Amino acid sequence: MRFAVSAILALIHDPIVILGVFSYWQIEFDLIGLAALLTVFGYSLNDTIVVFDRVRENFRKYQEIDVNTCMNLSINQTLSRTIMTSGLTLSVVIALFLFGGESLFAFSLAMIIGIVVGTYSSIYVAGAFSMMIGLERNHLISLRKKATGPVL
Repeated sequence: MRFAVSAILALIHDPIVILGVFSYWQIEFDLIGLAALLTVFGYSLNDTIVVFDRVRENFRKYQEIDVNTCMNLSINQTLSRTIMTSGLTLSVVIALFLFGGESLFAFSLAMIIGIVVGTYSSIYVAGAFSMMIGLERNHLISLRKKATGPVL
């Protein structure tokens, strides 16, 4: 539950920045921009899920690790994958921005901002939110009780 809440809070962060940039420079936000915004949602959520899944795996793998160390270790383990994926995607979107013409301007600008901000929120914001709202080992590791009687 804490992962879900922190992922939602980190996802809210991304469109606020994108829409803020569009609003500040008074760039028209149309259906193509909306498509980019929805794409950024999926992109950022996927990155956040990768980090949180690694946190869950590390809690199971390392029995005596505290939450802060586990979050730090998990982010460091997924950092190279996240940076390489974001860098490659960003290079393609920059090519769209430069050579796509006016029809792809809003889409590519929203994607450029979204990739940078989404990567930032997946690495820094989501993990910090989950620890701020009280993530602990026992929230992820279920303690199985031994059955005291026959199972019917």
